[in-house]
Amino acid sequence: MRSMKWRQLGDILVKDKGLPEEIVRQALREQEVSHLKLGEMLRESGAASKEVLAEALATQSGMEYIAEPAVKASALHLLTTVPISYAKENLAVPLEIEGQTIRLAVADPNNNRILNDLSVLTGCRIVPCLASPDRLLQAINQGYETLSGGGDDSMAEIQQDEVDIETLQVEDLIDTSDEAPVIRFVNGLLTQAYRKRASDIHIEPFENELVVRYRVDGVLYEVQRPPFRALPNIVSRLKIMANLDIAEKRLPQDGRFTVRIAGKQADIRVSTLPTAFGERVVLRLLDKSSGVLTLEDIGVEASLLPQIDKMIGKNHGIFLVTGPTGAGKTTTLYAALSAINSRAQNIITVEDPIEYQLNGVGQIQVNPKIDLTFAQGLRSILRQDPDVIMVGEIRDGETAKIAVQAALTGHMVFSTLHTNDSAGALARLVEMGVEPFLAASALVGVLAQRLVRTICPNCRVSYRPDPQLLTELADGGEIPTEATFYRGRGCNSCMQVGYLGRTGLYELLEVNDSIRQLVTGNADAATIRQQALKQGMKTLRQAGLGKVLTGQTTVEEVLRVTQEEI
Repeated sequence: MRSMKWRQLGDILVKDKGLPEEIVRQALREQEVSHLKLGEMLRESGAASKEVLAEALATQSGMEYIAEPAVKASALHLLTTVPISYAKENLAVPLEIEGQTIRLAVADPNNNRILNDLSVLTGCRIVPCLASPDRLLQAINQGYETLSGGGDDSMAEIQQDEVDIETLQVEDLIDTSDEAPVIRFVNGLLTQAYRKRASDIHIEPFENELVVRYRVDGVLYEVQRPPFRALPNIVSRLKIMANLDIAEKRLPQDGRFTVRIAGKQADIRVSTLPTAFGERVVLRLLDKSSGVLTLEDIGVEASLLPQIDKMIGKNHGIFLVTGPTGAGKTTTLYAALSAINSRAQNIITVEDPIEYQLNGVGQIQVNPKIDLTFAQGLRSILRQDPDVIMVGEIRDGETAKIAVQAALTGHMVFSTLHTNDSAGALARLVEMGVEPFLAASALVGVLAQRLVRTICPNCRVSYRPDPQLLTELADGGEIPTEATFYRGRGCNSCMQVGYLGRTGLYELLEVNDSIRQLVTGNADAATIRQQALKQGMKTLRQAGLGKVLTGQTTVEEVLRVTQEEI
């Protein structure tokens, strides 16, 4: 029921929400010129969040405020009467139904049209409640995504041999209502992968079966077995979306396309590979709306941050990030670039591929077809008066030598290498043909990393690990006797595996004078590593032990990703 005593929005924001009165007064004065709503002005200026404004509007209108709106299972059938485009346009969604009463979440308390329309469509009494626009849009996407079933419903329909395949524009896959089963199946496959936080989709043909697997938090899980006869249609659909040649089935192909999934833009890379039983397809999903993470976000320990900040803030030198494929090296480089990015510096990158857009940074995409390699791109960058250069990966001796020369001539260079640990990176540069004294002079630091799965917070329980595993994890050190260890039991939130999300383990080697002497003397990686450990370097396994003791991950997970540790 609406309040009988109507209050000004500004009065509510000042007295109930604690906004400074002068800020509200200033916005009211500017409102006379701009003719915008008070809430819009305060939101755009950053004085009030969308949630605070929604709470104030709820108070003003006498409506209930819902902080986390969600469509209940009993109300999902109501979504079939309201197109998602209409729900998004009006920012309104039914949350639940009891008898003949529907509880409807809205963003605008004065939008009576949606109330009247839904009342006519359902014949029910509509009770509105208020939510912030962002939370409401999220609830709409999740509700319709659940209703769509993630592609399972169309699996039985894609056995037909001939399907009318059409091109797909950049649009929200949940909004599409194409009748072709293969199109709905592929859309559902992508939507379901996004919902499960998958980084990759594998479509794998074998002798008598077709298997679909998702990679979630670095581990592959089988999710579906579509009819084998559907493979040509599925592959053709994906090729058209990625602008590949559907007639070419003998050679590998690579492409990409962009779609909107649940209201967020996703960049999807496509790779096809001919096998004995048909073309194998792997899709890499990149959520472009997630933005670039900070070094803190990716799990870098607080004790390492000052050292890393000092290294990446230098005027010249090479800072390397090492680790196997899929260890998150590029994400770390983006975080480092983001930390130093400013208008006072000219930052240029050469990447394969460009995974995220960085504001204020010039980014070059490698293209071997036109001879634009890492080495060629790096040469061209040096003619652009750069301060900081990022090379996606040092793959060969030519790129390594140019990167070292760039560092020695006054540029800060960031790059990655495929080595097991930080000490191996220095020896690897020498193996690539870089003179030892040049490598020693150019390098300022090497960060080795791995990704470990984190324990699901929704089903975390304490347990006692196998003593032998604890001894292996301690690696000669001591584990506090009072330490508590945790693991996940498995729940719906984590797909019953006990892990949800990932964080990084980091090993930082600072290239100081003693390390430089060893490199100049052509010492091997083991000797360099021993010297770094004497100087206090924390190994990957020791970093993992720290995250086990703080309850972030498990003993078994750390041992799994640090198997090569001595």
